[in-house]
Amino acid sequence: MTDPMDSVVLFVGTRRGLFRFRAGRDRRDWRREGFHIGGHEIYHATLEPDSGRAWAAAVHPVWGTHIYRSDDFGASWDACEGRPAFPADDDREVEAIWHLAVGTSPGGGPRLYAGGEPAALFHSDDGGATWTWHETLDRHPTRAAWQPAKGGLALHSIQPDPVDPARLFVALSAGGCYRTEDAGRSWTEINRGVRADFLPEPDPEAGQCVHSLRLHPVDRGRLYQQNHCGTYRSDDGGDTWTEISAGLPSDFGYVIGLDPADSDRCWVIPEESSHLRSVCDRELRVFESGNGGRSWVARAEGLPQEDAWVTVLREALATEGEGDDCGVHFGTATGHLFASADGQSFTPVAAFLPKILSVEAFRLP
Repeated sequence: MTDPMDSVVLFVGTRRGLFRFRAGRDRRDWRREGFHIGGHEIYHATLEPDSGRAWAAAVHPVWGTHIYRSDDFGASWDACEGRPAFPADDDREVEAIWHLAVGTSPGGGPRLYAGGEPAALFHSDDGGATWTWHETLDRHPTRAAWQPAKGGLALHSIQPDPVDPARLFVALSAGGCYRTEDAGRSWTEINRGVRADFLPEPDPEAGQCVHSLRLHPVDRGRLYQQNHCGTYRSDDGGDTWTEISAGLPSDFGYVIGLDPADSDRCWVIPEESSHLRSVCDRELRVFESGNGGRSWVARAEGLPQEDAWVTVLREALATEGEGDDCGVHFGTATGHLFASADGQSFTPVAAFLPKILSVEAFRLP
């Protein structure tokens, strides 16, 4: 039996519910240890390893959108008392929560962020009982440039600064990236250098279709984004962006993962095009860079290299550990889950799951 205090845990959100997998630090013998919140689509789930508290964003066709909470590392779940919502005088309804992120409030307590569809940011400082809507983002001067993408108009990436609670990054599809440095009282659009080839003006102030945004946890000026129109790196907190698509078989994809110990090391899974949305050349490959995207190496060991008609959605790749011991894990929309102990070779964890919407990976303390 795997020692629970020497484990790697995967939360896998699917169209039918939440799966929990666990293995030892060698990431070899994976066990499915639970299926939870059945019948709901789990867009995203996350865990606070130090406290054991976990959160899941669930959507049901009848009962709507809810946030679920666990206080035992995801072994059991209950719906939170409250859920993100617009004010009563706003005619919009929150159709889904796409992303959850744990941060710190300006007062020093824990804060849970939620990004919704239609595009909106919410936070809770009381464990999900009540929620506050960030109206200032919705009223941003560039708001008119936001438009629904294929999956709707959603705020799907939330990246709290691990040091400064007032600093936060978010991304919208389609709308672009934004940064606040005063806990959401004001927002700055940060899209300079990011293409939007589907618009009449290909380099607009806002309106870009961001697929995922990641802030490095140590190098707090380093951001990466996977975009509808390329892969990008920022070295100055998003003020400017450098495209790093050269060396990849496509400039389209959804996911990006980071090594917490090395801001130059990252992984992406390119896809053929916005029309086909399947991995390039029917080969399932994870591309790794060790120099900030200046060059890329295809990692294919253990992955199907023939007739792989699969896609990996925006939340479906996660990393844990660091350096030579940085694990990389991902799932496909066809229900196949893969794990790697080093980001270079992969092993199958599960097959024939429901459509995988999200994967998160954690080391228990």
